[in-house]
Formats: sequence, C-alpha cells, structure tokens
Amino acid sequence: MLTDPMPVEAVETTRRRLAAAADDLDANLVAALVLEFAADAGVVAAWERLCVPMLAGLRGRDAAEIAVEHALSEGIRIGLDVHRRAPVRQLRADGVLLAGAEHEAHCLGLHAVAAALREQGRGCLHLGPDLPWAALRSAVLRARPRVVVVWSQTPVTGRAYRLVRFGRDVPGVRVYAAGPGWIGPLPPPATRLTSFSAALAACGVPA
Repeated sequence: MLTDPMPVEAVETTRRRLAAAADDLDANLVAALVLEFAADAGVVAAWERLCVPMLAGLRGRDAAEIAVEHALSEGIRIGLDVHRRAPVRQLRADGVLLAGAEHEAHCLGLHAVAAALREQGRGCLHLGPDLPWAALRSAVLRARPRVVVVWSQTPVTGRAYRLVRFGRDVPGVRVYAAGPGWIGPLPPPATRLTSFSAALAACGVPA
C-alpha cells in the first residue's frame, strides 16, 4: 500500500474514466481501471475514494441507470477479485470467514475486504452472497474460523436477531455485522462494523 495519498486530480480522472466505462456497459474496462488504481494506491483507497463514491452516485432511477449500475458493480467485483490474486500462491483462510446474509444479493464490500487481506499476504474463506443461516453455521463448524463477517446491504436482509442467534450458536467465534443493512439493535455476541477500516481491523489487518 502506498504511504502517500493519491492526488485528488488522479482520483477525479479515474472516476471520470470509470463513469464513461460504466455508461458504455464495459465491465471489463471498469475492472481494469479499478485494478490499476488499487495497484497504485492500495485497496483501501480504491474502495473508499473510488468505488464507494461511484456506487453511491447511481440510484437506479430508470432501466438505463440500472444497467449502468450493474456494469459498474460487476467491473468493481472483477477488479477487486483479480487484485493480488495468484492461482499458484495458495493463501490460508487465516481464521476469517466472509459471507453475505441470507437473501442478500450484494456483497461488494466483502470482495474489498478479501482483496485487502490478499494485499497483506493473507487469505480468507469468502463464501459470497445469499448464504442461508444454516449453511453459514455448517461452514463455521467445518472451517473453525475465529472471525465471521456477515454483509447486509438492506434492512430486508439485515435481520439483527438472526445474527445474534447465529453468534450464540457458535461460541468462541467473533461475529461481525458489515454493510448498511443492519439497522436494528445488535446486542452481544454480535458487533456492528461502522467503517471499512473497522472491518479490516476485525479481520486482523493493522491500520
């Protein structure tokens, strides 16, 4: 990761190029731009200064914008997944399990966490979106992680009581709620993550 921040001008230039690529529905070019930016500035900067603002700017107000949003999201996912991935280098899960909540179709934030872990030479077990609670519990019993991060994008999938119940079913595992979907009270043993840096810290990545 770079210690010097990426200049504002470089960020704005990349955002304009990303917007144009997404508008052309060119997910491959979006991925290439994200990958290039992450290689120069690191995953944290790519996610917080590039991806999040771009995604927040699209509201899906009509069919055309929904298509653009999908192209942007898919390109970001591909770029994050390619970053620092080497098939010949096997990274251990390192005690971290990432998954999208049941019925949750979106978990780009977890792809960013996984990319940041690889950047530090570490791995994780990333099981993707929409993992049923029973399947998540089964995965935890098999993989024995020390940290589980569950992503929810909307309140429809961010059922706090389900996460708390899951946490009580897997004692000894630190259970975290990530994403904007968790809006209800979240008593122990679950913990809400309020930032990307907090998510990385929960997974053991130093600030």
